[in-house]
Amino acid sequence: MDAPTHDRTLAIPGVDLDAVKRPTRDEAMDAVRTLIAWTGDDPRREGVIDTPGRVVDAYGEWFSGYAADPAKELSRTFEDVQGYDDIVLLKNIEVESHCEHHMAPFLGKAFVAYMPTNRVVGISKIARVVEIFARRLQTQETMTQQIIDAICDSLKPAGVAVLIDAEHQCMTTRGVHHRGVTTVTTQFQGVFKTDKDLQRRFLDFCHKA
Repeated sequence: MDAPTHDRTLAIPGVDLDAVKRPTRDEAMDAVRTLIAWTGDDPRREGVIDTPGRVVDAYGEWFSGYAADPAKELSRTFEDVQGYDDIVLLKNIEVESHCEHHMAPFLGKAFVAYMPTNRVVGISKIARVVEIFARRLQTQETMTQQIIDAICDSLKPAGVAVLIDAEHQCMTTRGVHHRGVTTVTTQFQGVFKTDKDLQRRFLDFCHKA
């Protein structure tokens, strides 16, 4: 699998794509061999000789979000809501991401709700937006904000709410080695921020998942 090509029309906070010289696949594989040797193993050993290629392929999948545009995913909307004026909520969206500090996985669930005005979007597109931001390096806090900003910018809803609950492997497999500890991040915009009853209703839906 070739590494994804960056779309230089995308705005990725903190990343100057024009200044990034993307390594070739062979260069990336050489970097993996260097890491294998750094651990004390022999990259020529039969068991790991094909590992560099597999790692590069895996990275191409894990970080494919850099080549995707959330605004494009949300661009096809439907205006015929037939008077619907309540929450649209997606629960238990799988989150598989990597933190930017250790490049270690963090795994969990996302809950995303919005209050439509005069248009809605296909529900799979909301899950796709979560996936796009998850397949990049960032913190959970940043990802939560990115998801809410993308939905607000594209759909112009009356409000958006996002909650992510995830377990970070940089805490469970290294460092303090505490398992079963999850991190919860929330962000609210519009009516979900100003209407505390609506906010509590969203949180109740999440807690009952």
